[in-house]
Amino acid sequence: MAEIKADTTHQHHPVTVSEPDISDQKPTKPKRVASLDIFRGLTVAVMILVDDAGGEWPMIGHAPWNGCNLADFVMPFFLFIVGMSIALALKRIPNRLLAIRKVFLRTLKLLFWGLLLQGGYSHAPDKLTYGVDMKKIRWCGILQRIALAYLVVALVEIFSRDSQAKDLASSWFSVFKLYFWHWLVGASVLVVYLAVIYGTYVPDWQFTVQRNNVTVELTVACGVRGKLDPPCNAVGYVDRKVLGLNHMYQHPAWKRSKACTENSPYEGPFRNDAPSWCYSPFEPEGILSSISAILSTVIGVHFGHVLVHFKGHAARLKHWVLMGFALLILGIILHFTHAIPLNKQLYTFSYVCVTSGAAALVFSAFYIMVDIWGLSYLFLPLEWIGMNAMLVYVMAAEGIFAGFINGWYYDDPHNTLTYWIQKHIFIGVWHSRRVGILLYVIFAEILFWAVVAGILHLLGIYWKL
Repeated sequence: MAEIKADTTHQHHPVTVSEPDISDQKPTKPKRVASLDIFRGLTVAVMILVDDAGGEWPMIGHAPWNGCNLADFVMPFFLFIVGMSIALALKRIPNRLLAIRKVFLRTLKLLFWGLLLQGGYSHAPDKLTYGVDMKKIRWCGILQRIALAYLVVALVEIFSRDSQAKDLASSWFSVFKLYFWHWLVGASVLVVYLAVIYGTYVPDWQFTVQRNNVTVELTVACGVRGKLDPPCNAVGYVDRKVLGLNHMYQHPAWKRSKACTENSPYEGPFRNDAPSWCYSPFEPEGILSSISAILSTVIGVHFGHVLVHFKGHAARLKHWVLMGFALLILGIILHFTHAIPLNKQLYTFSYVCVTSGAAALVFSAFYIMVDIWGLSYLFLPLEWIGMNAMLVYVMAAEGIFAGFINGWYYDDPHNTLTYWIQKHIFIGVWHSRRVGILLYVIFAEILFWAVVAGILHLLGIYWKL
C-alpha cells in the first residue's frame, strides 16, 4: 500500500539501528530492516487475497459487524508499519523544515491516490469506464486514512525531537518516558474518540433508495446515545452529518449480516423483513474511526523507537513480545466481557489492541527468522512485494492491471484473458469455483506480482510516495 519506507537504499544488512548524529547537514542513508519489508509484503499479499477471494471465502473477508476476520487485520497492520517507518525514516532528516515539507508532500500524494483509486473515478477491473459524479464521490478510503495517521504521528515525531535525549536509560519504561508526547497524543485521541462515540446523541434519520425505478424514503429509528450497533452508532452519525450519505461507501460489510440476508455470511438478496438500515451506506474509513486509527500508528512508531534505541536483539524482542501479548490479551478481555466489542468499521479500542498486538507478534516472528537467523531467502516473494508495495497495491489490489487486460477482449467484454485463465486453468481444472478463485488469486495475482516486483528490484526500480 502506502510505501512509506524507512530508507533509500535497497540492500539488506544485519540490523544495527542507532540514533543519528543530527549535527550532520545531509540526511543519512540508513540500512533496510528486512523483516519490515517482508511484513509489509505479507500485508499487501493478504489484502489481495481477502479482496479478490473473500467473496468466495467469506470467513477471510471483513466481518459483517462485530468480530475480526483475516481481512480486518490488513488496515491496522499497514498503520503499524507506517508508524515503524516514521520512527526510522524521520531520524535521518536533521533539518526540521525539510522533514515537515516531506511529510506534507507525502500526505498530499496519499490523498491524491486515495481519491483517484477509491473515490469512484476508477471502475477497474470489471467496468471498462472511468469518471465519477462529484455529487457522489467517496471522500474517505484506505490511503486517506493512512494519510491522516501518517501526518499526525509524523508531525509529533518531528516537533518532539528536541526533547529526546540520545542516550536511553536501561529501564524498560524509559522509552515511554522519552517519547511521552506521542503517548499524550495517543491518549488524547482515545479520550476524544470514546467521548464522542459514547456521548453523542444519535437521532432518527432518513435516506432514500431506488426500488423498481421508484424512489422510496426509509426511516431508521434511533434516538439513543452510546450504542455500537449498525444503525445508531456515533461513527455513522458523524459521517452522515459531515460527509453526507452520497459520499459514503455504498456496499458496507453489514449487508452480509444475518439481519440483512439469509445467505449470511455470503452476499445475497435482502430478507423480506430486513431492517431499513440494511439498505443504507456506511463509511468504514470514516472521520471518527480514522481518528481512532491514529492509535495504531502511535503503537507502531513506539516499536520503531525500540528498534532505534535498544541495541540487543533480546532487549528488543522482550519489549515487543511482552507489549504485543499485553495488547492482545487486553483487547480480547474487552471484547469477551462485552465492555468494548471488536469492530473494524467502528475502529473500537479493543480492535486497536487486538490488531496492534497481533502486528507486534507477527513482526517479532519475522524479526527472529529474518534479521537474527538470516532466513530472508524463505520470504523473498514477500520481500520483493514489500519493496514495491505501492506498485503492487495499485496494480493488483485496486485491479488497475486487470482492468487494463480486460480492456482487450474478443467479441464480448467478458471474453478476456483474465476470465479465460480463471475459467479454464483454475476453475475448470479443479471443478470448483471456490477453489479455483482461491488458487487464481494466489498464483496469478500474488505470486505473479511478487515476480514482477522481484524483477523491478533487480533493476533498481521502486515506486515511492
